[in-house]
Amino acid sequence: MDIFAIFTTRVTEALLADHPELGADLLSRVVVEPPRDPAHGDLSTNAAMVVAKHLGKSPRDVAAALAERFKVDTDVTSVEVAGPGFINFRLATPILHQVLRSIAAEKEGFGRSDIGKGERVNVEYVSANPTGPMHVGHTRGAVFGDALSSLMSYSGYDVTREYYINDTGGQTIILGQSALLRYREALGETIEIPPGFYPGDYLVPVGKALAAEYGRLLLDKPEQEAVLIAREAALAAMMELIKADLAQLNIHHDVFFSERTLHGEGGDIQTTLDWLRKKCMVYEGRLEAPKGKTPEEWEDREQTLFRAKDYGDDTDRALVKSDGSYTYFAADIAYHRNKYLRGFKHMVNVLGADHSGYVKRLSAAVKAVSEGEADIDVRICQLVRLLKNGEPFKMSKRSGDLVTLSDVVEEVGADATRFMLLFRRNDAAMDFDFALVKEQTRDNPVFYVQYAHARACSVFRKAAEEVPGLDTGAAALASADVEVLTSSADLELIRLLASWPRTVAAATIAHEPHRIAFFVHELAAAFHGFWAKGKDDSSLRFVNQADPKLTLARLALVDAVRQVIRNGLGILGVSAPEELS
Repeated sequence: MDIFAIFTTRVTEALLADHPELGADLLSRVVVEPPRDPAHGDLSTNAAMVVAKHLGKSPRDVAAALAERFKVDTDVTSVEVAGPGFINFRLATPILHQVLRSIAAEKEGFGRSDIGKGERVNVEYVSANPTGPMHVGHTRGAVFGDALSSLMSYSGYDVTREYYINDTGGQTIILGQSALLRYREALGETIEIPPGFYPGDYLVPVGKALAAEYGRLLLDKPEQEAVLIAREAALAAMMELIKADLAQLNIHHDVFFSERTLHGEGGDIQTTLDWLRKKCMVYEGRLEAPKGKTPEEWEDREQTLFRAKDYGDDTDRALVKSDGSYTYFAADIAYHRNKYLRGFKHMVNVLGADHSGYVKRLSAAVKAVSEGEADIDVRICQLVRLLKNGEPFKMSKRSGDLVTLSDVVEEVGADATRFMLLFRRNDAAMDFDFALVKEQTRDNPVFYVQYAHARACSVFRKAAEEVPGLDTGAAALASADVEVLTSSADLELIRLLASWPRTVAAATIAHEPHRIAFFVHELAAAFHGFWAKGKDDSSLRFVNQADPKLTLARLALVDAVRQVIRNGLGILGVSAPEELS
């Protein structure tokens, strides 16, 4: 049950009753949402302002006529025109009680929707170079992409979670060289790791495995051949390490796509460039030097260029380097055409802070290779600063100069890692304070929310002790006489629960899972606040021995709170414990 969706339908139907000529495109701009000031009512709509110009009337005149229609709606106690033409509604108590019955009936499904209509969407996230374990910078994108995938699935999309393996290029050769050094070390040599190589101990097992498989044979092979053998072993080992790291946060991908498959004769890059040429989307030309580049730093030459400016980019983009190899962007175009040909018309790419310049070029690429049929949303995850008690925190590092995902999870746990990384917009830099997320106080958001769920569970244990024989099973809660819940505290909490489906829908459309974290935190605060009121006012206590009927109704409310918290934490990939130690 989504009260906001219900009233959006009622408002548009009321408009069409008086003005059947109004088109669907115009009416799609009508929204029903909470007013900015709760004192103005429960719901507010912009409907009059959306259609006034089309009707040749003032917004307030349209609003006044529309408001008249709702004065006979039994779910509305009052309707008022405000400001330039907003219409504010106050809801009748019975429809709020219906929200509790809806939660009891729908349970995990309360808040689910069919926004996605089963459409396929590809969410590509993490895609870290397979040159070492996951570090804390990758972790934010991993958690964000995973939560967004869950959110979109919850809202009716057919989501594929994809990891793009950068298994070609110069960094993989350096990885092979670094692994070959560890191989020599495993054979008993004393090694010195040159600057620019990968120094982490995570390559030691790779070197030992190579020594066990090849003995001293690699020493007799040409260095280039030996490096390639070491590279393949290291890449395979690093991907297993990355998958194991991600599994600590319960992150699993459906597809691991190898960049290497794009290259070579007849590969996707070649076929994509041939297709682009046929479509006149590439040409031979020269690029101006980027701002800040001197003539000595810029190679002015005739080259193969993609007409990226025709598709919204700031400049056309090079596809072939001076040595004849393909640019990274050529691989990006081919990869996204591959996604489109696999049937994905909706794509989301989650990238790190150093990739903000990729947004326009990737959008241009997708628009071109799909000829406007597909769309892409590039989400940038900003940097994470590690703190302890507000001070920069350096942990013992097992992987060269990196603080790994494993380090973070071992320090604070998977739940705290996930929730805290989602408790802020992805495009805002954030501080991650290890001391804070280990505190069991209201200042620790993840503890505060999980404690609300655990407290709700404890209320049922208390009810069993204080009102023995009271049936608190699912059927009894579903049929509880919730009409007795009429206090302002009861109704305030129910109003917040009623906004959950709208929150999910808005978060899905905006691709912003942090809204889910914000909501469950707000709900937890409201629940804790209600509990505190009961300490001072016995009429607001959840368990009242003298009034089993009211107790059962309050338990239905408590059960609704814990269900919605559980639904929200489920989307975020965070557990909802029944007890906290």
